[in-house]
Amino acid sequence: MKLIVIGSGGREHAIIRKLKENPEVTQIYALPGNGGIAADATCVPIGATDIPAIVEFARGNAVDYAVVAPDDPLALGCVDALEAAGVPCFGPRKNAAIIESSKVFAKNLMKRYGIPTAAYEVFEDEHAALRYLETAPIPTVIKADGLALGKGVTVAMTREEAVQAVREAMEDRKFGASGERIVIEEYLEGPEVSVLSFTDGTTVVPMVSSMDHKRAGDGDTGPNTGGMGTVAPNPYYTEAVAAECMERIFLPTVRAMKAEGREFRGCLYFGLMLTKDGPKVIEYNCRFGDPETQVVLPLLESDLLTVMRAVTEGTLADCEVRFRDAHACCVVLASRGYPLHYEKGFPITISEEAGPHTYVAGAALREDGALVTSGGRVLGVTAVADTLSGAVAEAYRLAEGVTFASRYCRTDIGQRALRAGR
Repeated sequence: MKLIVIGSGGREHAIIRKLKENPEVTQIYALPGNGGIAADATCVPIGATDIPAIVEFARGNAVDYAVVAPDDPLALGCVDALEAAGVPCFGPRKNAAIIESSKVFAKNLMKRYGIPTAAYEVFEDEHAALRYLETAPIPTVIKADGLALGKGVTVAMTREEAVQAVREAMEDRKFGASGERIVIEEYLEGPEVSVLSFTDGTTVVPMVSSMDHKRAGDGDTGPNTGGMGTVAPNPYYTEAVAAECMERIFLPTVRAMKAEGREFRGCLYFGLMLTKDGPKVIEYNCRFGDPETQVVLPLLESDLLTVMRAVTEGTLADCEVRFRDAHACCVVLASRGYPLHYEKGFPITISEEAGPHTYVAGAALREDGALVTSGGRVLGVTAVADTLSGAVAEAYRLAEGVTFASRYCRTDIGQRALRAGR
């Protein structure tokens, strides 16, 4: 089988590595991929949002199956276009990807169908939003409606921060058209949990839960990033919590989407807060999370391609999906200064031992064949072990085998989970 995987990050690298395990797979193309992915797939310089070129490539190369991984091409209808060209896909169609591409849609969906989430108000007028903030409870959360590279959410601990967030989105247009509408919502407290799930629009199969570390600095300090590391499973996500989430959140969401004429097939990501009043949805993503994918897929024992095709074909209920009873930890190695200002172009050295455990996100191949940094999050190093402490220790040990100038990582990935598990 010939496959294409759309995207260029560590998530895509993890997906490609897992797909390669299937003996039927003869060729994987990454569009566009990156310098590290090039070791595991044929990288093709077609951007993830260049849908006409993606369709033309798939047709011209007799591609049998496509995995559309990032949010932007999903929101633009990449799956719809490929399916129209006769290429089966893993990923939701455009009308279902709206569950991530519009925060307003997602919040209104949850309100209509009684899915637990934070109380909220929607604003299209900056002055109305600012008037609301004069008496709104603080802390509060301000979200740009559309996609914003994971940076469209502000947790405002003071009224001044809330006002600034509204003005940046609506007046300064920091997020472009994505900030024309905003959601101002209740600040929730409790442990956060990420749960990725396979769904064919009827059946929901949750993957192993995970705990992300969004802040740039140790102790969850500094600016928000795309993720500095992850552990799985999340110790706060007990069997009782999982059962409650399935009954009150997961199945109701999938049923709501079908009722709306927006059947969701693909990976539906649930960002949850375990509040004193029970689990509530913070956000939905219409695809695999990054870097959650780098800890979840290494624990998957079933064949990923088989599961993905069952999702596409609507036969997930008949597909066995097994995960290893173990723990995983991913430590992200970033360029110093990320997510703000950082330098690029530094050569990367990856030891032979670390190589199989490394998922490359922001790196390019130089003309001389050297792998060099090209982004803020450069790569993630993942280890699997029987215990969480073992996985954390091994991930950091393996990470010592990866070097580049201006290398930076948090030193406390997994520590919160370890404290919770005691």
